[in-house]
Amino acid sequence: MSRIGNKPIAILDGVKVNVDGQTVAVEGPKGKLSTDFRPEVNIEVDGDNVKVSRYKDDSNSKALHGLTRALINNMVIGVKDGYEKKLELQGVGYVASVQGNQLSLRVGYANELKCLIPTGLDVTCPDQTHIDVKGCDKQLVGQFAAEVRSLRKPEPYKGKGIRYVGEYVKIKPGKAAT
Repeated sequence: MSRIGNKPIAILDGVKVNVDGQTVAVEGPKGKLSTDFRPEVNIEVDGDNVKVSRYKDDSNSKALHGLTRALINNMVIGVKDGYEKKLELQGVGYVASVQGNQLSLRVGYANELKCLIPTGLDVTCPDQTHIDVKGCDKQLVGQFAAEVRSLRKPEPYKGKGIRYVGEYVKIKPGKAAT
């Protein structure tokens, strides 16, 4: 029995949830999200809760049961409060800036890297060494932050690169002098 899947999802104040077959549309103060889910699960709105149930007890349906409930819960929280990832640049001369719908990064390469900011995300640079990624779609926020981080991962000898705020990078000792 899925413990996560059986929990009802509370519909928060200011959030509207509409279920049309396997399509769930959630609307709130931060935006709108809509997703199609697999036919192995049943989704229904019951008062001020959303309930997810499964038709069969095979392993695939059990996995989709908990996954569907978690995704709908992330949608409800996202349109109400939103999600945020913070990145920081560490290294001499490493600079980030937002110009229109592009994020420009100078991170030690010969040329400047430019990332197109997806629609639905709010990317800001409070200063030259920090990047804030905000949005209502948890998957989109995390994916964009991971793509930006992958442009220059923190290296293990000096720690230079793009990292999440609070991320610990284990520094290796350099070559020992004899």
